[in-house]
Amino acid sequence: MDALPTTTVDADTLRSFIAEIFVAAGCDAEEAGRIGHHLVSANLAGHDSHGVIRVPRYVRWLADGKVRAGQTPTVVTESATHAVVDGNLGFGQTIGPLAVDMGIAKAQAAGLAVVALRNSGHIGRVGDWAERAAAAGLVSIHFVNVGMGELVAPFGGVDRRFGTNPFCIGVPQPGAPPLLLDFATSMVAEGKVLVASNGGKPIPHDALIGPDGALSSDPRTLYGPIENTSVRDPGNGEGALRAFGDHKGSGIAFMCEILAGCLAGSPTAGPNPGAKRGGIVNGMLSIYLDPQHFGAAGFAETARGFAEYIKASRPASPGGEVLVPGDAESRTRTARLRDGVPLQVETWAAIQATGAKLGLSPPG
Repeated sequence: MDALPTTTVDADTLRSFIAEIFVAAGCDAEEAGRIGHHLVSANLAGHDSHGVIRVPRYVRWLADGKVRAGQTPTVVTESATHAVVDGNLGFGQTIGPLAVDMGIAKAQAAGLAVVALRNSGHIGRVGDWAERAAAAGLVSIHFVNVGMGELVAPFGGVDRRFGTNPFCIGVPQPGAPPLLLDFATSMVAEGKVLVASNGGKPIPHDALIGPDGALSSDPRTLYGPIENTSVRDPGNGEGALRAFGDHKGSGIAFMCEILAGCLAGSPTAGPNPGAKRGGIVNGMLSIYLDPQHFGAAGFAETARGFAEYIKASRPASPGGEVLVPGDAESRTRTARLRDGVPLQVETWAAIQATGAKLGLSPPG
């Protein structure tokens, strides 16, 4: 699909409008502000798939009881170095930081910690949580699954078996943005197909696979017919996303299900007999490490030195540049804070329509 025109919205204006929408939808002002902050944060980092394009879905899920306002995690079990917490289907933008802060506190006290989060609403951009840990001086590793969210075909298959199952590592860099690896284990996140279906950046030609094994870049493969619709439902399509890197991405996605689903006690993508809940239920297994407890003198400086060594590699093409994890997000954030957040016209229209249904006028 060809890219369509975009409109640009100031980040502060966008955050405020999203918060107003969620207050009108039934959240308190504090939670609505968090949702607005983290959704716009994803756009600022260039992860539009996890940004404000999610607003209509979130509002619909809230109305349908598929995500709950005003929740706090329930501690299932804990020790000095671990915790298992249940998100009670609360918004990930509320549950996520509370679970991460628990891991941060334990790791700062003991040197390391593991937090298993189950039954969270859509956890959002996982890089937000690694950045939160990095700001506290910690290395963090995150495995995420999507319960009852089969969208991705395993290597060698055509049937949906995995969620998009993100994996993330964050490394602190005092005085600078962290080194940050954050990716879906599918070739593209489902949200990127959603963006493409709204006229945004096209997805790769082989990112989707049909039930007959044919490769595709057409969002209809995942969503079914999309003409004259503003809400995309992957349940209407017959195809699947593909894992990145063939067996490698498929293998990581499998282990995300084992760690963030089976071990954390959260629903796996399947099998879940009779489960037709809809929405998104995330599990997340997070490991937090305090470099000060590992005797690695000058860890942050050594890591930065190695990153600079990698970046000094000669570019493969004239005018090219070697980047390390986190560079693209940092640069995009700087540009979008300065110039505004670009949104597909259809995406912005759908957000404004969601607000209008709740009695809100678009920002002037």
